[in-house]
Amino acid sequence: MRRTMTLGAQLLLLQVGIVLVTLLLAGAVAVHYQQERIRDAYRQQVLTVANSTARLPSVVDAYGTPDPSETLQPLAELIREASAVTFVVITDRSGIRFSHPDPGRVGERVSTDPSSTLAGEVFVGTETGTLGESLRAKVPVRAPDGEVIGAVSVGILESQLAAEFGREAPVLVAWLGGAAMVGALGSVLVVRLLRRRIFGLEPEEIARLLETREAMLHGIREGLVAVDEKGRVVLVNDEASRLLDLPADVAGRPAADVLDSAMLPLVLGHRRVTDELVLSGERLLVANRTPAVVGGRRIAEVLTLRDRTELFDAMRELDGQRNLTNTLRAQAHEFSNQLHVVQGLIELDRPDDAVAFIERLGGGRLLGGAPLTVVADPGVSALLLAKAAVAREQGVRLVLDSGSRLPAELGDDVVTVLGNLVDNAIDATGSGGEVHVLVRQEDDGTVLVQVDDDGPGVAPAERSRVFDVGVTSKGRPDGNHGRGIGLALVARIATRRNGTATVTDSPAGGARVVVRLPRAAEAAPGALVAP
Repeated sequence: MRRTMTLGAQLLLLQVGIVLVTLLLAGAVAVHYQQERIRDAYRQQVLTVANSTARLPSVVDAYGTPDPSETLQPLAELIREASAVTFVVITDRSGIRFSHPDPGRVGERVSTDPSSTLAGEVFVGTETGTLGESLRAKVPVRAPDGEVIGAVSVGILESQLAAEFGREAPVLVAWLGGAAMVGALGSVLVVRLLRRRIFGLEPEEIARLLETREAMLHGIREGLVAVDEKGRVVLVNDEASRLLDLPADVAGRPAADVLDSAMLPLVLGHRRVTDELVLSGERLLVANRTPAVVGGRRIAEVLTLRDRTELFDAMRELDGQRNLTNTLRAQAHEFSNQLHVVQGLIELDRPDDAVAFIERLGGGRLLGGAPLTVVADPGVSALLLAKAAVAREQGVRLVLDSGSRLPAELGDDVVTVLGNLVDNAIDATGSGGEVHVLVRQEDDGTVLVQVDDDGPGVAPAERSRVFDVGVTSKGRPDGNHGRGIGLALVARIATRRNGTATVTDSPAGGARVVVRLPRAAEAAPGALVAP
């Protein structure tokens, strides 16, 4: 299999390449600048020497002598040696030399065109003469009255300029080489730091880890919500979005803006959260919070959520069926004994006593009041029968009001509301009490659920709070985190159905809870009767 270059090697080569390209460009600019600096210095030098020579009184006076070269040749050589230039040439108006480094060329015409200088202009540039290519300055020599009487040409060979740059180039190269070494060392350090930050992983390994992480986070059936130390949501998986009804773009937003009031204390508080029941919408969730620690630093709080709605619903139904089964088993045993009594009375030829005994047995129904047949909805009727069995076990009588009338297929909302209200009423009235239930569908389709008990009731000051999450008149033993959820769930269902839920005094002496549920096309899934 072909082995690809590691990330560290790729980064090192890339950075070293960038450093080298940058240094080459910078070096080219530096070389050009250095050459121009040397040339400018020599240009200024030859121009200064030419101007000074042209203005010397001895030079101007020499033009009036019979043999100017006798004076100007030694003077020009003296100036040349003193100023370290290649040549100092003085000519007349016709371009005939009065001086030259080679005395044999004195009296000859200059090899370059002197017309612009003899016309009174100053020339600075590169030309090729008898001594070779040189950088030169040409300045006119003027008489006291301003008339141009000759010219002075001062120059330095280009080879001398190149030699000057050659002497300075090693220093420049040394600086560039040092910069390259520092850049390469810095690249190595950056690569090592980066490798340490990504734990020595290659891009392919990082991609696989990310894919695996995404698959695991969004594939598990527990909700995950992570909130950083600044209170921002940094992670939400698919299950958490479903359980909390969150939009898809919550990552990076403040938790206070996206989570409801029941969830905020769990992710932002400092108390320990372990298997705590919380009502989110109409779902009952089990929450646990653990800190996310990286390198010994706490960077986030991770909240795990498990949906217990369906589980508690199934447990409620199972408890109801178990209680009903136990009650029926006890009644079967009791009924067997009663049949023996009837048989004995008949064998003793006492039919009137047998009939009277049978009539007395007629009050043994689980559910008092109206017959269960007035409730056509199978879910509601099964719930009432199960709750009646539970009530009898606790010494409470459950009575169905004679005004109850309920058609079939009203949805799970009615079952949820009725189950929670009956459970609360049974707990409130205690042994020896009585609970009255009225369920009826009004002419406009609204379902009325009314539960009365003869318990202690609810104080007027507390009636506005009984539908809040966590508010309960029941005890709070250890492990009973689910208290204060039933009525809160009832209120939320009523709100979703645009209905109402109220608590008033009951004629029986306790509390009366009335819930009105307007007609709904379909009840929301996940309804729960709180245990």
